[in-house]
Amino acid sequence: MSTTTAITAGTWNLDPTHTEIGFSVRHLMSKVRGKFETFEGSLTTAEDISASSATVTVDLSSINTGTADRDAHLRSSDFFDVETHPTMTFRATGVTQKGADEFVVTGDLTIKDVTKQLELAVDFLGEGGDPWGGTRVGVEATGEISRKEFGIDFNIPVSGANKAMIGDKITITINAEAVLAA
Repeated sequence: MSTTTAITAGTWNLDPTHTEIGFSVRHLMSKVRGKFETFEGSLTTAEDISASSATVTVDLSSINTGTADRDAHLRSSDFFDVETHPTMTFRATGVTQKGADEFVVTGDLTIKDVTKQLELAVDFLGEGGDPWGGTRVGVEATGEISRKEFGIDFNIPVSGANKAMIGDKITITINAEAVLAA
């Protein structure tokens, strides 16, 4: 590839006030969107971008869809079972540059003790200084998983052939800002 994006090599810690880890899922004739309020993570960038890595841990009890009853149900054993499985984790296993500011990050996503590969399409939004003397980087990432592959298969049938209330495919969206560690 002739064009490469220069990202400062180092460890970058997610800024939780400027990062959102969200999702959407089909529900009847619409989509439900939500996010996780509590998480931590870091990116480690290398001179050779393919040697970079990332780890993120999400507190599943921090789910927020804007509806308290739905959030409580999502925390229950029908879905995440946060009493037994309080977190989900992502560990990047590979980074490939696809364009000047486009990457594919492949990694292992673990939910309820089930680990599956997740591929994220990542747009690099830039790197620069902040008002507090630090250096920040921004990325936006999207990917898709099957919730059933993680043992999250609760559903309610609805009228119509082979229809269910909740879709299987979950779209993941991450808008992240991270700060270079000193």
